Amino acid sequence: MTKKNKIIYWIATLWLALGMLSTGIVQLLKLKQEADMMTKLGYPLYLLTLLGVWKILGVIAILVPKFGLVKEWAYAGFFFAMSGAVFSHFALGDAAKDFFGPVLLLVLTFVSWYFRPADRKVSPANNL
Repeated sequence: MTKKNKIIYWIATLWLALGMLSTGIVQLLKLKQEADMMTKLGYPLYLLTLLGVWKILGVIAILVPKFGLVKEWAYAGFFFAMSGAVFSHFALGDAAKDFFGPVLLLVLTFVSWYFRPADRKVSPANNL
């Protein structure tokens, strides 16, 4: 892995981790703005707890060394959560500003996944 790719990976991964951790905490705390948005989108409020827990566990998974298969699941979860958020906002006809956060986290998910080092990928040696 080149130095440039390593820098891209760590910048994207740290920003992704920060974004997912902060939104996960906000969702666990069920802050009014977050609860209002979920209600507007038509989702039950208990989904905030599930998303918050999964995001925090996903952040841990992508930051700890090894466990390539767990990382793949975390990246997939981030992709599904953020693409679902984008689609939900689109379905309601929300303003462009409402797409910024989910689209940014979706892009960071892809960049982090694409540039991850070999020791963070699924392989026979680190498949857990």
